[in-house]
Amino acid sequence: MKKVFFIISFVLVLSCKNNKKELREASVFKAEKTIENVSDEKPRNEIKDIDYSTYYKEAQQYCKRNNLNQDTFFLIDLGVHSGLKRFFVYDFKKNKIVQSYMVSHGCGDNSWGATMSKDNAPISNEFDSHCSSIGKFIILDRGVSQWGIKVNYVLQGKDKTNSHARSRAIVLHSWEAISNHEVYPQGTPEGWGCPAVSNESMREIDKLLKENKKVLMWIIKS
Repeated sequence: MKKVFFIISFVLVLSCKNNKKELREASVFKAEKTIENVSDEKPRNEIKDIDYSTYYKEAQQYCKRNNLNQDTFFLIDLGVHSGLKRFFVYDFKKNKIVQSYMVSHGCGDNSWGATMSKDNAPISNEFDSHCSSIGKFIILDRGVSQWGIKVNYVLQGKDKTNSHARSRAIVLHSWEAISNHEVYPQGTPEGWGCPAVSNESMREIDKLLKENKKVLMWIIKS
């Protein structure tokens, strides 16, 4: 009789352990599935679409009036979260954006290399502000940089909002800290005001700028 009781008890304990194991595995699977579903969300779904058509038209007219490159121009929107692509290459002839990149902005009073202003870039034209400037820039000479792929381009500010760009040594360059892909909801590391892109992006931009001179770069904050 004792043997029968022992066998029944052992079977019940084993069954209970198996049930707990199955419940635990089911919970883990459910959690993993939830995490997987979250990671599959597209960050741009949370960002409003912006119509840049008026900027494209104005940029084209500006380039014609000022004898600038009439094939392409760059539009950077610092009003967009820094974890998203917001550097757009626009083709005037095709009348559309042909490429987009990640780009940094200035940290202002925040720590260099941090992402504290990822959703609200500080803007200034003042010396030592460590901020980005908005306005129209003409992309000029190709130079040597200490950052990224060691290439930079001089930027000539054409508006009151960016008139100190050359004096502030604001240039277009690459930086190893910049991702080639969107990182939202994280932000892009912030520098001292230069529009910095990833090394891979800069190689593409450099090739384009070697073939196209006096390109307009328009930095806005929508």
